Amino acid sequence: MDTARVVRRQPGFGGTLVATLFICASLTPSLLPRTWMYQGVMGAITGILGYAVGASIGALARAVISYRLPEGTRRLAWRLLIVGCAALAVVTLWYSFGWQRELRALMGMDTRIAWFPMLITAVTVILFTLSLLLSRLVRLGGRKLIAWLDRFVPFYVGHALGVLAIGVMVVVFADDVVFTGFVAKVNEVYSITNEGSYPGVRKPTSSQLSGGPGSLVTWESLGKEGRHFTGTAITPARLTAFSGRPATQPIRVYVGLDATSPEAQAALAVRELERTGAFDRPVLAVLGTTGTGWVDPHISDTLEYMYNGRSAMVAVQYSYLPSGASFLVDREKATAGGRALFEAVRAKWARLPAAHRPRLVLSGESLGSYEMEKALGDLSNLADGALFVGPPNANPIWQRVTTGRDPDSPVWRPVYQSGRTVRFAQQPADLGQPAGPWPHPRVVYLQNTTDPVVWWSPELIYDKPEWLEGEGRPPGVNPEMNWFPLVTFWQVLVDMTAALSVPAGHGHRYGADIADGWAAVVAPPDWSADDTGRLRALIS
Repeated sequence: MDTARVVRRQPGFGGTLVATLFICASLTPSLLPRTWMYQGVMGAITGILGYAVGASIGALARAVISYRLPEGTRRLAWRLLIVGCAALAVVTLWYSFGWQRELRALMGMDTRIAWFPMLITAVTVILFTLSLLLSRLVRLGGRKLIAWLDRFVPFYVGHALGVLAIGVMVVVFADDVVFTGFVAKVNEVYSITNEGSYPGVRKPTSSQLSGGPGSLVTWESLGKEGRHFTGTAITPARLTAFSGRPATQPIRVYVGLDATSPEAQAALAVRELERTGAFDRPVLAVLGTTGTGWVDPHISDTLEYMYNGRSAMVAVQYSYLPSGASFLVDREKATAGGRALFEAVRAKWARLPAAHRPRLVLSGESLGSYEMEKALGDLSNLADGALFVGPPNANPIWQRVTTGRDPDSPVWRPVYQSGRTVRFAQQPADLGQPAGPWPHPRVVYLQNTTDPVVWWSPELIYDKPEWLEGEGRPPGVNPEMNWFPLVTFWQVLVDMTAALSVPAGHGHRYGADIADGWAAVVAPPDWSADDTGRLRALIS
């Protein structure tokens, strides 16, 4: 083939067919509702992947079987393909509107949505065409390089070296230029953001909050999320209004990124805990943070209300990148920071007389739960309990527990060792299952059946997940959702962008359920189910 025709030639038959199938599959429902713009982008991504698959299959078939259809047959095949693909696209676009409305209805959301099939088609076609053009330019460069190499080395050697060189250049460009450049830009933006504060957040006036009077940690060093964490602690007046009893100032300790190492961060955090008297409180919580250093206020506020302020909690910041970027590039930092903090706090805690120790618990949401699981290492290292909210599929303890669950328990609510230590819940009533003893220490996982953070994994590319298998499908997941190779991977990944745009109890929104989680793990002695109900109403 003339190299000049590589870019200008018409799309291939196999590539067009599989690309259309992939684009139509991307229109089917997934875990969460999506906007028409996201649908257009996802259609282009899945379409170009489908084109690559179809084109590769076609090239392999031509290499194995030498054939060429008569010109008339080829024209007829193309006409049938165009008509069939157009009809399939129109039907799928038509049904996609209803699928998105059904998803929203399942979650109690407004079903009056803006869904523009023509705009979806335009976005998909434009982005797909640009992606195809780019890939063909790369292919043209490869052909020219191979032609040049063939002048100096044997045919097969030249082809092998050319393919290898182009592959290396594409990988290097994607990793060292595109990805690294993207991360560097995000890093630059969020490093500036980290220096600011949320509106209304003020420097604490209590010495029992990091950044306040006498603190070993300066207010300026806490970072944006650290300032929000210590600057929004529940006041004794609000605690008293809830409990009806005189309340205590809660202790919140936070260390930002100014420390020279995770170990130095942890040592400073322990000294700050000692300064504030945290080890004299009835409960001490070590909290995992997300990429930006954020702590879910539901986790911190709920514990303070439960203990009427007689609580202490500590967290450290390991990054200021958003969680998605942190998950890709900062997981080792999360592991090192969480482990150093937990080990330092536990070492100090273990030296205290057993009768005078606070109840030591762990908690974290999303990447924060990953940080705390890596710090814990194994359930045998548990102190007095843990509450993990919306755990990513990569969490090591979560994976072991889910894989080793008791027979006949579903993957979305596994029962592990008859529920003696670990229990999973999508709603408060689930914490009572299975019926039987549940001694302390306890571990609670809150995971919504439609949370893409929980269910997204690289295995979705090639393997149908158990949570989409027949009887194993969890309640709340659209019955029309199906698994498609490559496509479902991208659907669930795109769902993450909308994970907080749905009502509590769906997606990555846990809200008042955190009150039930803490009540199961570490409720104070005088706490009742009615208290949990009142706290749920307040947190909601």
